[in-house]
Amino acid sequence: MLRSLAPCPSMGRGPGPGFAGWLAMAAVGLLLGACATTTAPQSSTPPPPPAPAIAHADPRPEPAPRVTATGKLKVALLLPLSGRARDIGNSMLEAAELAIFDGAGRDIAIIPIDTGDSPDRAVAAVQRAAQSGAVILLGPLFGPATAAAALAARDANLEMVSFSNDEGVAQPGVYPMGLGVQTQVRRVADYALSKGIRRFAAFAPATPYGQQATQALRDAVTSRGGTVAAAERFNFKDGNLTGGVDRVTQAITAEGSGTTALLLPVAGPPLAAATQALTTTNPDAKKAQLIGTGVWDTPAIASEGGLSGAWFAAPDPSRRAEFERKFEAVHGKAPHRLATLAYDAVTMAARLARAKPGGDFTASGLTDPAGFQGLDGLFRFRADGRVERALAVLEIGNERVRIVDPAPSSLDQPTN
Repeated sequence: MLRSLAPCPSMGRGPGPGFAGWLAMAAVGLLLGACATTTAPQSSTPPPPPAPAIAHADPRPEPAPRVTATGKLKVALLLPLSGRARDIGNSMLEAAELAIFDGAGRDIAIIPIDTGDSPDRAVAAVQRAAQSGAVILLGPLFGPATAAAALAARDANLEMVSFSNDEGVAQPGVYPMGLGVQTQVRRVADYALSKGIRRFAAFAPATPYGQQATQALRDAVTSRGGTVAAAERFNFKDGNLTGGVDRVTQAITAEGSGTTALLLPVAGPPLAAATQALTTTNPDAKKAQLIGTGVWDTPAIASEGGLSGAWFAAPDPSRRAEFERKFEAVHGKAPHRLATLAYDAVTMAARLARAKPGGDFTASGLTDPAGFQGLDGLFRFRADGRVERALAVLEIGNERVRIVDPAPSSLDQPTN
């Protein structure tokens, strides 16, 4: 036991007489203490009450300052930097860093936080961002993670600009800025209507995306006096397509029906299989005006067979061309298509930081009617959380893609 005792500062370093005397006194004290505990009379005075506990102590640390040591506002960037989507997340982080180098870094500093694969980790990322002093949340990437993290964002009194393209997670305070299928379908349907087409059909994959695209077509067309003659879904597995192709071709080739615009909201092998199934069932199906969504916005779409003359809505590709060249020069690879979302979000956050002293990251600042200009064009948020975008209409032909209807310069400007 004595090894755990530190010598008294007044004593010498060695065991001299003073040290031995101290041991003797300690031993006597221990004996007296033992006797006192067994022979001391009971006191009639009650013991003093215990010190009161702190009733409302908060074990959580205070949030960090909202600014860095150099005076830059902190912006949280919630991305899947690990897990199945890590390649997308890291490409988006690299794009965000380019935005910092391109000028956003004068006003803000980004705090990257990994959301991994699970919604629970997205919730934890929001809580960590709040404790880090973030003034706004950029991310998460996916709809389920956004929906799960929305309550934590509200508890932290932080606005969330998600990278999801799911309008279903939009709500006041949660703004999914992804290229939503509803916006794209409305734009290309409006263009078809402006060309005199009044009859539409849909042949969509049996997925939530396909269902959203089909519903968006119904909403856009019927509200403008058109009709949806057929809306069928298909499954694609192991190279085989199954679904209601017969009913779609019948709607397209019905006598006296005029031109039908057929929505095919799918890309890659399923798109090739769908176009082949249509023309195999009835060669006259080629007379349909094919229309698509932003999933066609890939370099390979220009050489896709069966799409000559097809239209789709997407951001003007010329706006992001310089970014793509710069990204490849810095990182030695092409950016993921979603990387522009991170660049635009960081650029937007820097503008909000300059809006007034301390920045304006409120709902009022985010829903500025003038919107924000980005690599993917002009966009703005509505009070209900949904995003509006100024999209172009592009046409496929001769193994290239060209703009046939430019993106409007204002979100209040009617499209053709």
